[in-house]
Amino acid sequence: MEKKLKNILVIYYSRHGHTARMVRRIVEKLKELGNHAEMMPVAEALREGVDWDNWDFVLFGTPVVYGTYHPSVFEFVRNNCTRLDRKPNAMFNVTVVARTPYKATVEGNRYMQNFLKRSPWRPKDLKCFAGKIDYPNLNFFDKRCIQLIMKITNGPTDPTVCIDYTDWDEVNRYAEHISRLAEQG
Repeated sequence: MEKKLKNILVIYYSRHGHTARMVRRIVEKLKELGNHAEMMPVAEALREGVDWDNWDFVLFGTPVVYGTYHPSVFEFVRNNCTRLDRKPNAMFNVTVVARTPYKATVEGNRYMQNFLKRSPWRPKDLKCFAGKIDYPNLNFFDKRCIQLIMKITNGPTDPTVCIDYTDWDEVNRYAEHISRLAEQG
């Protein structure tokens, strides 16, 4: 039986570019697997809308910023909850706390749990990824705030380091998982 091409839209928010890089990897892998996939920043989706009829599956990706999600994430979800629910869908978050195995689970990731409490949307599939600390490219305020958070959570505080905790093989496996979900419809 031949696999039917699926149209997969990946809507995302990215503050410093790391989530966008992950989304690019996912989209590339989805295309390698025979799907049509595109990425759309949440700001564009809010401004221009989404032609929902063009998509078989919607994936939403967002980083955790200072313990929560950017307001545009909640705005998009509020404005499109019904449309999202009508489509096969999934969501992932990116946070440095997910560098520990338990906090990389949906159950152990308090940011994902808080999202589920605050959001009217119930994604059909959820995933938590470890993110990146890039001290050299942070402004003074962000650098100090992240250092404080890292000190509290026993993470790195050296302002000269850049540490990518993302398991890129896991990102590829996740794209394969999304492809299977889209195929199942």
